[in-house]
This record gives sequence, C-alpha cells and structure tokens, in this order.
Amino acid sequence: MKKILVLGLFLMSSNVFAMEAPKLIGDYNDWSAYTYKEGKNTVCYIASTPKRDEGNYTKRGDIYAVVTHRPSDKSFDVVNFVAGYTLKSNAKFTVKIGKQTFSNFFTDADKSWTINDSEDKKLVQAMFKGERMIVEGISNRGTQTKDTYSLKGFARAYKAINAKCGKK
Repeated sequence: MKKILVLGLFLMSSNVFAMEAPKLIGDYNDWSAYTYKEGKNTVCYIASTPKRDEGNYTKRGDIYAVVTHRPSDKSFDVVNFVAGYTLKSNAKFTVKIGKQTFSNFFTDADKSWTINDSEDKKLVQAMFKGERMIVEGISNRGTQTKDTYSLKGFARAYKAINAKCGKK
C-alpha cells in the first residue's frame, strides 16, 4: 500500500518531470515521511491511508491524507486529502478529530484542501493531539464516504519532515 501511496503522490504533481522520485525518510506507525527534489528545492511530506473506509460504492481509487512542507516557498503544514473519487462540487467535506470539526475546505476533482494557512495550522495541531481522524465527503454521484485514519505516529513523522525541511 505504501508503494502505491508514494507513486500516487509523486504523480499528483503537475511538474512530475522536474522532480526526483520521493525518498522514504521513515515509517512511524501509521504515518510515513518522505522527501524529494522539485528542481533545486526540497519538498517534504507525511502521508497515511485510512484504517477503515466506508461508503456504498463499487469502485474507489487510492485514499490518503498528506501534510506538506515546501521551505523554498515558505509553505508549511499544507494539509490535503485525496478521496479516491471525484468530489461533488460545493459539497460538504469535513474532518473530525476528537471534539473538533473542520469544514472549511475547497475541493478540486478528487482532492480537498483547507481554505487558508490558519486552518491548516489548526488542523495540524488537532492531529498532534488526536488519536483518530474521520474524513467525510460526497462523490459527484452522491455517495457519502467516511474514512477513519489513525493518528498514531503522526507527531514523529511530522518531526522528521521538520528536521529534513528546516522548520523549527
């Protein structure tokens, strides 16, 4: 599963020909940390797949959560999700961690991102404190999904990309 995840994230970039293949920094329980070069710039990210995915669907692509650092752009803690299907336009997309619910997302095709840096930072802080993360979305066909991620190892994986990508 992790090899599929690495390849999927690698191919996700629109500038795949200017990139080197991701290199594993390490596996940290349910999260893995990676780095790669985008031109001369280093990019680091952590990723995980859900422990459980639910929904009344017959076929679904790869599903994962990602947190990315791009120090050359001064961009840290960018959170995005890949749903494994085309998300319905303007449909509600939520992430629940403990008692916190995050619903300020925008979507494009099969991906979603928080609406701004502030929301990214709040979500990452909740991921540090939580044990599990529940992600809910709706496909363009109206299928509701619920993906449950473990946050075990998140903090260690995050610290690994901070060390590699220079975030203090």
